[in-house]
Amino acid sequence: MPHRESRAGKERQDVPRTLPIEKMRNIGIMAHIDAGKTTVTERVLYYSGRLHRMGEVHDGAATMDYMEQERERGITITSAATACEWNGYHINIIDTPGHIDFTAEVERSLRVLDGAVAVFCAVAGVQPQSETVWRQAQRYHVPRIAFINKMDRVGADFDKAVKSMEVRLGAVPVPVQMPVGAEDTYRAIIDLVAFKMITWDSDDLGAEQIVTEVPEDLHDEAMLRRHEMIEHVAGVDDALMEQFLTDETSITIDDLRAAIRRASLEMKITPVVCGTALRNKGTRLMLDAVVDYLPSPIDIPDYEGTVPYEPESPVIRRPSDDEPFSALAFKILTDPHVGKLTFVRVYSGVIVAGAQVINARTGRKERLGRLLEMHADERTDLKELHAGDIGAVIGCKNTTTGDTLCDPDNPVALLSVDFPEPVVHIAIEPKTKADQDKLSQALAKLAEEDPTFRVRVNDETGQTIIAGMGELHLEIIIDRLRREFKVEANVGKPMVAYRETIRGKAEVEKRFIRQSGGRGQYGHVIITLEPGETGTGFTFEDKTVGGCIPKEYIPAVSKGCQEATESGIVTGYPMVDVKVTLTYGSYHEVDSSEMAFQIAGSMAVKEAAPKAKPVLLEPMMQVEVLTPDEHTGEVMGDLDRRRGRLEGMESEAGVQTIRALVPLAEMFGYANELRSKTQGRATYSMQFAQYDQVPRNTANDIMEHMGSTYRF
Repeated sequence: MPHRESRAGKERQDVPRTLPIEKMRNIGIMAHIDAGKTTVTERVLYYSGRLHRMGEVHDGAATMDYMEQERERGITITSAATACEWNGYHINIIDTPGHIDFTAEVERSLRVLDGAVAVFCAVAGVQPQSETVWRQAQRYHVPRIAFINKMDRVGADFDKAVKSMEVRLGAVPVPVQMPVGAEDTYRAIIDLVAFKMITWDSDDLGAEQIVTEVPEDLHDEAMLRRHEMIEHVAGVDDALMEQFLTDETSITIDDLRAAIRRASLEMKITPVVCGTALRNKGTRLMLDAVVDYLPSPIDIPDYEGTVPYEPESPVIRRPSDDEPFSALAFKILTDPHVGKLTFVRVYSGVIVAGAQVINARTGRKERLGRLLEMHADERTDLKELHAGDIGAVIGCKNTTTGDTLCDPDNPVALLSVDFPEPVVHIAIEPKTKADQDKLSQALAKLAEEDPTFRVRVNDETGQTIIAGMGELHLEIIIDRLRREFKVEANVGKPMVAYRETIRGKAEVEKRFIRQSGGRGQYGHVIITLEPGETGTGFTFEDKTVGGCIPKEYIPAVSKGCQEATESGIVTGYPMVDVKVTLTYGSYHEVDSSEMAFQIAGSMAVKEAAPKAKPVLLEPMMQVEVLTPDEHTGEVMGDLDRRRGRLEGMESEAGVQTIRALVPLAEMFGYANELRSKTQGRATYSMQFAQYDQVPRNTANDIMEHMGSTYRF
């Protein structure tokens, strides 16, 4: 499609690409917690020459775990970007967290990556969070290779780990390597494609790879595995199948690599390699597999977007420097020294430092002050970013995660990033009055960085509620408040916003008379209080006749009645879905006033409510749980214990989707309990559905807990 030449386009002529786009790889390292993702990344950076010393996670010295909280806990919390060179290829790498509380970091990384390395523990195989990140990669159509790590650990079993990928992920794993030995006897890898054996020198760093012919005692097994590999690939690749059926011996190494690459890019197979990152064995071969089998930006289909504010008008962007500029902001980071860092993936075109672009969501212009290549928390200034590049920009003031930055003359809105809803809510308040403003500003900055962290103020209870993906997630947030923003805060359970209504009918007559030596106050009303229609809140009807109450005082009666329901009568919580009918009353020509009738109406409702069979209502949440089939019974039993009502179930590919209505009061702490009952394999989401009546015994327990003497 022709496009206008923009100022950004003219600048583009002077910034030639230093490396062909087909020699780029944008990959993520993803896995369950403690499978070895960060250790793998450290080895990649060391062997590619980016690092001169390898840091260890267990020593709190890993380069990619640069946050204090990460080094203290030995886990990855935030996705960290870096880049390295390998055999003439430029590889952008994002090391993602493995803990389910930080799943949003994986989500936004996979949205902008072309390929991924899924790391599995050779002992445990596929673990719960492995399933989650695998499903995320499937959703974004990200081709993967698998790296079976920790082959030196006691209990390591390569074949069992590969089998678990088939059973638990529904994947088609195709080993392209054969391990020689396992546990403390793990000593070599046989490359089934090149049919060579790779061993390492005795140096702990495994500095030199020694390539030899496959030994006689391993030859038959290696040939059998190679034949099985070719069969698997030929089954999904027509070109290789033709050669395989005609003459298997005619298949060259290049033919085989090309076929494995085609099948991998089409996500028909997952090539599997192995090693032990901690012992420096196998990571360089894994890098070779990244180059051989994972896509470059031009191997990905053209990117589809839309004209901003016109979702029905598609726009295509190709991964080329000659296209109009477009990039997706996938991560925001607040830096105390430079302000806001916006991480971007460039999908098309070229941008130079200082150029002006437009935010497709807001329509506002943004000037990109500086362009940076990230290496964890270190930065290198760049003059330009090309199609396929991942980098960071300084200068975007109104850009958030998921926004598209594009050429002002050729706007496009790329597909944004979807994030799961937060599931754990806690109340937070500053320890001192001086911390109040600092807390609000700090929470706003953290919410801007993290789309799964939400902040709101409950209008009824006055509490500030923060929500996240798990208790560890919120624990890290509170720790960051203290360390980075110097704000001390108290946390606690949020209060449940109950409601009150009535199931009966009551008629009350009320006079408000006050004499104070001059003009007095007089208001007299007779009202009927009864249930209203569900969802109507408060309704008022005037049925007086004959002018017993002058028309100008009727609104005052209505206002007094409504104020009484809002402030809570029996329980202290607002009363909803009630109807007040004014049937009769009287007035005094001198002493009556709007204030007198307002007070009379309020007093009448407060007296009528306890006589009209009041009940307590509680917020009900629509809960959806995704759990493997084998844990269905435990999940349903737990929901039943929480007074949940089952609404439906669906089964697909070994995963049950359970939908239920559950009281909010019973959902506190559910995230941790669900994980413990399902070995961390189940996930859930919830949203407000409706208000329902609280059972009498439960309601009386609530009243007792509140210190009220009233009983239903």
